[in-house]
Amino acid sequence: MASDVDSAPLVGRAGTVARLRSALLDDVAPGHTAAVFLTGESGMGKTRLLSEVGEQVRQAGALVLTGTCLDIGDASPLHPVRQALRRLDADLAEARTTSAVRGLLQVFDEETPGPDGAGALLERVAQGLHLVAGGRPLVLVLDDLQWVDRSTRQLLLYLLAGLGDLQLSVLAAIRAESLRGAHPLRRVLAELRRLRSVQVVDLLPLDRSGTDELAAAIVGAPLPPEAADQLWQRSGGNPFVVEELARDRRDGRDGLSDTLREVFLGRVDALPQPAHAVVQAVAAGVEPVEHWLLAQVVRLPEDELLDAVREAVAHRLLVGADDGYRLRHRLVAEILADELLPAERAALHRRYAEALTAAPAELHQARLAHHWRQAGEPARALPAAMAAAREAERLHGYAEAHRHWSTALTLAATPAVVPPDGGRPAPVEVDRAELLSHAAEAAHHSGEHARALTLLAELSADPAGPPTCALHIRRARYLAAAGRSAPAEEEYRRVLSAADCTPHERCTAAARRAELLLHLGRYAEAGEQAREALDLAAGVPGCTSEVVLASSALGFSEAFLGDPADGLTVMRRALETAESSGRPEDVACAYLHLAELLTGPLNILEEGVVVARRGAERVAELGLGRTWETRLLAVATNGLFRVGQWAEAEKVVAAALRHRPSGADAVELLLARCRLSVGYGDVEASDRDLEAVATVLAGGGARHVLPMLILRAGLAMWQGRHDLARQAVQRGLTESRSDDVIVLATLAWHGLRAEAEAAASRTVEVDPNAVRRLREVVDRVTRKSARAGAPVRYVADGFLALCDAELSRLDDGRGDPELWGRSATEWDRRHHPYPAAYSRLRQAEALLSRRSRMATAGKLLRQAHATAQALGAVPLSAEIRTLAGRARVTLDDAPAPAPRPRAAPAVPAVDELAVLTAREREVLAAVAEGLTNKEIGQRLFISERTIGVHVSHIFDKLQVRTRVQASAIFLRNRPE
Repeated sequence: MASDVDSAPLVGRAGTVARLRSALLDDVAPGHTAAVFLTGESGMGKTRLLSEVGEQVRQAGALVLTGTCLDIGDASPLHPVRQALRRLDADLAEARTTSAVRGLLQVFDEETPGPDGAGALLERVAQGLHLVAGGRPLVLVLDDLQWVDRSTRQLLLYLLAGLGDLQLSVLAAIRAESLRGAHPLRRVLAELRRLRSVQVVDLLPLDRSGTDELAAAIVGAPLPPEAADQLWQRSGGNPFVVEELARDRRDGRDGLSDTLREVFLGRVDALPQPAHAVVQAVAAGVEPVEHWLLAQVVRLPEDELLDAVREAVAHRLLVGADDGYRLRHRLVAEILADELLPAERAALHRRYAEALTAAPAELHQARLAHHWRQAGEPARALPAAMAAAREAERLHGYAEAHRHWSTALTLAATPAVVPPDGGRPAPVEVDRAELLSHAAEAAHHSGEHARALTLLAELSADPAGPPTCALHIRRARYLAAAGRSAPAEEEYRRVLSAADCTPHERCTAAARRAELLLHLGRYAEAGEQAREALDLAAGVPGCTSEVVLASSALGFSEAFLGDPADGLTVMRRALETAESSGRPEDVACAYLHLAELLTGPLNILEEGVVVARRGAERVAELGLGRTWETRLLAVATNGLFRVGQWAEAEKVVAAALRHRPSGADAVELLLARCRLSVGYGDVEASDRDLEAVATVLAGGGARHVLPMLILRAGLAMWQGRHDLARQAVQRGLTESRSDDVIVLATLAWHGLRAEAEAAASRTVEVDPNAVRRLREVVDRVTRKSARAGAPVRYVADGFLALCDAELSRLDDGRGDPELWGRSATEWDRRHHPYPAAYSRLRQAEALLSRRSRMATAGKLLRQAHATAQALGAVPLSAEIRTLAGRARVTLDDAPAPAPRPRAAPAVPAVDELAVLTAREREVLAAVAEGLTNKEIGQRLFISERTIGVHVSHIFDKLQVRTRVQASAIFLRNRPE
């Protein structure tokens, strides 16, 4: 209901409004995101600013969605977004947009748990918002964000990380006094501040002139100096209090206290009794209070109710809107709560609960539980709390589910008050063990590991709880997730040694312990435990997941410790087992670990890329495209990057990002894309991806820290910020607990390169302590890699060669050309063109600094330049050209590109097949033989569907429409 009272002017905020509009609309490039978080104490006018800015951007052509977070801890997941969509649906007249809005609302109603988890819901919401926007800028305005639910926080992180594929701006208001202690929004804001497009604006009180102007506008004339001084002192510049005090003066109400309590109580006491009852009811409710609900609570005839509401609105205590009524400031509720007797307060909540019970709806369960609880009726609050918990789990809101289950536990243990009729309270009958089990698992999924362990301890003491061995396994899972590896391992040992545990439980414990040991870097023990798990699984039906898990640990163990063939055999057997069982996640897990093994420790890059892409197609068929397919495509992207197929890697990662991944899946892809961006020299894109990684992680994801820091160091070096590169490397060395010698060797190379570059540029002093520490890391990696398997040692030796060469730059300021030549040869053997080209650049630099073998230096520069040009490595190409210019070496007449990992056959002067990948050439050769897609798939061990995809790509690249035309081009360009 609209207010008929004159509105106070917006004073002292013109600059803020202009800044917010610019940040949310004018300065946002198409397809990008922006956000402004408006903070300030209660009464600063945040809601008014949101309304003003929202109207301005709406008039400028943006689509504005406005929602408000609930003021109780157990709000429904994504409540403000759903509320905003319902408001928009009620206001829209455009059929197409209305259909998109209702389709998105249906997503919430139909979403059910699945293997993709909460990420699938985020993706579908982002897609729905894209349709709703219809090409227009979308502005999401959220009030009272301090009460935001966990699911909405995840959605904001997801969209602002740039994963939603739409131009989105977020304007949100937050009560500064609410962000105390470990409030979850504090961590989110800290992460979001890293994004350049995110601003946090603190809304300050009005200054003296602004206070005088606002008071004069309300009163209708400037206040006398004494009255103005008094109002300034009493209000402190809080616009809300200024308005209240000025209105009191205008209306002749003198003698009010200078405290907020007295101001609000005076306003409420001046109301007629019906209006007083309306304000009291709204204060006890969960805003917004719908009109129908308010009518049932205050129990006034409709005409009297409307008059009472109009009176409350006129006195500036209530605000009416289409979705219901709100107090103009929530401080009113805090003040009025103390004015009610306990029995009066319970009666109000009981009336709310009874009204909501008579009108069940999916959004009512959380409110229903709240009101029954406040009414002192735990027996009635308990079913609503449990229903709200199940609803949250259905929408993957595990944090909300955890709160609901915890509330249910409290309610189950709370004795009910005697009802008004004097009867005995109905007993609360519930399986407490079931509640504890649900609450513990929800806490674990929401990251509340300590709480999960506490609840599990209670469950263990319950006679109706699960068997002892099942409890040990759950406790081990929770401990491992909490980072307490030693007690987790001990729990698994207890299961393995207990005589009363079932074979299936022992198999599960063995497989999970093997995985735990693998993460701890105890590869020999991991292999032994994995073998035991596989032996147990052989005699127990239904252990497919355990087989896949144990095989992953065993395969990696074998690969690291000396027998890559055995490791591959185990991994392929795991894949066969998973395929035969048909369980989608087992198939996906087997493909992922096999691809990681090939592209990682074994360095069989081309086959690893093929397996990753084949696995991605397979899991997409199984409905796991949102998670496992994106992870497999990230593996493929990294493999393509290493072998120098950057253009193809860029296509793969772009295709994967279209799935709108979230969490760790998004991090994997963003890091993969960032590697390409750093190589290409795209500083803005690299920064954006690294900031997005930090945002999505939101303080977690320890296993991604080192790759992120390595990329940060590489980017900083190309920018000439060697001090930042040093900081990133040193942070990695401090925070790392990894025993992965390849990652540590890569980090050490970046650190030594940063120090060598600093010495060469003379922009930053070399840090002797940092160099000493890096030398120790190199020595440690050398010792550890000597004990690792041959493939691991093979890759680590390549990075150690780079480290030795960088140390020679630090030792004599010029570098040893022999060491750089050895590094180039090592990377040629490993089929990694980028580090090989970098090594040739440094070898040429070392030769030129000695003024020896000038012709050789020129040849090295031309080879390095050809490789860098072919890759598209702009920073590397630029550095090569700079050195060549100083040495007067001509690069343009280079007769041939840099050596490729494998010799390419001679081709015509214009190779029309150059645009094709190696796999696409194989497919085209088979097409030219006249084979069908099915026959080609059988020959190349690829699915028929995959062959169809390859053929489609071939047609696009060669710009042909038929197989005959494609075959003709192949025959014209094939080697003689």
